[in-house]
Amino acid sequence: MQTPDKQSRWTWLRHAVYGVLATLVGLAAAHLVAAFTVPAASPVLAVGSTVIDLTPTPLKEFAIRQFGTADKLVLVGSVTIVVLLLAALAGVIARRRETVGLLILVGLAGVAGVLAVLRPSSGPLDVLPALVAAVIASTSLWWLHRVDDRSTEGPSNRVDGPRPTRRGVVLATGGLAAAAVTMGALGRWVTSYRLGGTDVALPTATDPAPAFPQGLEKMYGGITPLRTPDGDFYRVDTRLTVPAVDVDSWTLTIDGDVDQEVTLTFADLTAMETMERDITLTCVSNSVGGPYVGGARWLGIPLADVLAKAGIDSTKADQILSTDVDGMTISTPLDVALDGRDAMIAIGMNGGPLPRTHGFPARMVVPGLYGFVSACKWITRMTLTTYDAEQAYWTERKWVTDAPIKISSRIDTPKPLSTSDAGTVIIGGVAWAQGVGIEKVEVRIDGGGWQEAKLGPQVNNDYWRQWYYEWDGEPGRHLIASRATNKDGEVQTDVRMTPFPEGSSGLQEISISVT
Repeated sequence: MQTPDKQSRWTWLRHAVYGVLATLVGLAAAHLVAAFTVPAASPVLAVGSTVIDLTPTPLKEFAIRQFGTADKLVLVGSVTIVVLLLAALAGVIARRRETVGLLILVGLAGVAGVLAVLRPSSGPLDVLPALVAAVIASTSLWWLHRVDDRSTEGPSNRVDGPRPTRRGVVLATGGLAAAAVTMGALGRWVTSYRLGGTDVALPTATDPAPAFPQGLEKMYGGITPLRTPDGDFYRVDTRLTVPAVDVDSWTLTIDGDVDQEVTLTFADLTAMETMERDITLTCVSNSVGGPYVGGARWLGIPLADVLAKAGIDSTKADQILSTDVDGMTISTPLDVALDGRDAMIAIGMNGGPLPRTHGFPARMVVPGLYGFVSACKWITRMTLTTYDAEQAYWTERKWVTDAPIKISSRIDTPKPLSTSDAGTVIIGGVAWAQGVGIEKVEVRIDGGGWQEAKLGPQVNNDYWRQWYYEWDGEPGRHLIASRATNKDGEVQTDVRMTPFPEGSSGLQEISISVT
């Protein structure tokens, strides 16, 4: 027989579980509805997206440094935990004051609904998942209380309440748990199905890229491949879910300070002159020696040609304000679209259509600039305007407006804190100086003089370059640093800067052991 204290704790725990389970069922139902309508309006995602927007820049940079591309998973998990803790509280409160507990669940869903409709590109359907969550969660909690009441045994006037029988509670909670799992899994499947198809016909490049050279990666293990496979290409953006874009209904509009507003379909783009270029992209959040850089072959339409469809008035505009299908904005200096560099609206990557995670069906690619001012993915609008008139997402957050990529080199092998055998040790990696090109890479051991490394094949000046250095390693602990020099003679600086507000700088130096 349970003591009053144990029975009281069991009662509180039981009702907390009711609140959590009811909320999970509501969230699963909402996720399923969102999968069929607007995936980004799923309650947890709507709240998470707002948290991203409100998070101070230093905290965002900390999250990227600590969690890398798992930062979104950590954020969604954190939001879910907070919601479930509040749901447990609602369940406990509902034991004595059922209406108040139910209203807490409705209020949680209501917050998500408000945040969903406040999204820049929201529509009438964005509120539907939150409404479903409110109805299903509150109804489930109400029903669990009815089951709890019907399944009780013993005196009804006990201070800690009657104790429910096992059968009724197990059947009710088990049924709801199964429903939550089923709806959640179905929602994930529907979302994956909607994101699955990128099977579009791409044109043959009017201006193809030269033959791609053999990289060093097969000769020297550990060096980053010269071309980054789609699945390994870094992804850093604010999206908690990848937009599901239908290529048949997708359009790209050019408006603002132009002669005439123009709207282009995907077929219109593919009918234009196309070019194929090997270009390295870099994220401004990349720390010294970081992973957020990749090289790929892009197929696209020259950006200047696309803008010319509307007629450019460069006497008024000084920026291209790009908008994606969910309302995210990126600002790009207009002059970089017109200065002769290979800026494009890309529709292909590494010989195939753009993957959905990298902007399908079209994105902007501008060599030489960090992605936050040049690489709008899932693009649907380009507005020619001025920086005084309009500010994009990152501009509002005090990042710089003109962000040329800094000269940098990265040590890929050996890995930091690794151990190598004495004798010949291959030190190697990649270096980049987009727009100018890499002239040389040097290596320093234990603070000594700089020794020139050997360079891998040259692709072009907008592409990174592999390098390696053969070092006669002696037993002990050693420090290894690298630096790059571009073709204009500019040497990679040793002045350390964090990514905010214009990109990191400094030299990478790693520690290894030789035995």
